[in-house]
Amino acid sequence: MKKLLLTLLLPLLFLAGCESIDRAIKGDDYVDAKIAKEKAAAKLAKLNKASFPQLSSKVGQNEAQVKIVTSKGDITLKLFPKYAPLAVENFLTHAKEGYYDGLTFHRVIADFMIQSGDPSGDGTGGQSIWKDKDKSKDSGNGFKNETSDYLYNIRGALAMANAGQDTNGSQFYIVQNGQDQSSQLSTEIYPKKIIKAYQKGGYPAGDGKYTVFGQVTKGMEVVDKIAQVETDDNDKPKEKVTIKKIDILKDYQFKK
Repeated sequence: MKKLLLTLLLPLLFLAGCESIDRAIKGDDYVDAKIAKEKAAAKLAKLNKASFPQLSSKVGQNEAQVKIVTSKGDITLKLFPKYAPLAVENFLTHAKEGYYDGLTFHRVIADFMIQSGDPSGDGTGGQSIWKDKDKSKDSGNGFKNETSDYLYNIRGALAMANAGQDTNGSQFYIVQNGQDQSSQLSTEIYPKKIIKAYQKGGYPAGDGKYTVFGQVTKGMEVVDKIAQVETDDNDKPKEKVTIKKIDILKDYQFKK
């Protein structure tokens, strides 16, 4: 038994010895970078085999669906509580309570995005459903960012607008840009399916900085129409574009 145990331990000791030699010759930074690169490669290999909810128009069992009725037409989206539970619960609750009814798209930039969700109408206001209620979810400045390897700022993405890390309140944006963004994306970082999706447009600079929590499944022509309205020097539409109401087409029950 002792001989067998020794036989099993020898390869482990050899590997440990090699790592020590590696560290001695090349330094800790080199070895740590090598380990990080190997982990990143393994993660990407897994993602390249994965399915991404934004790439399907079908509404899954663990997803919600809403219709934003605007003065320019209807926009139907599905939401992803599995990956962004705080953002989805916040949005659905606000929608049910009529928080967004009558609000304007206060910031519109063609070939970029359209933004709404601010009661003040100028991008300085809005709050989450946890404001002054649950300090574990909202610090007073907003609730935390929720980023995921399975959600991206591709064309039609619905995401939380913020004023910095973990300052999410009620404002949101829909990515409108339709210009090919794939050439700027590294195949060592982005999954192949997402790079392909970015060929149809998007805002990759927002990945990891903003919480993506939904995707337009119908009505991108309405998003494009809103994006083309004339704006002033502050990107505010000269023509008032409003959210009449938000209909909940498929709700989601959050565990309490």
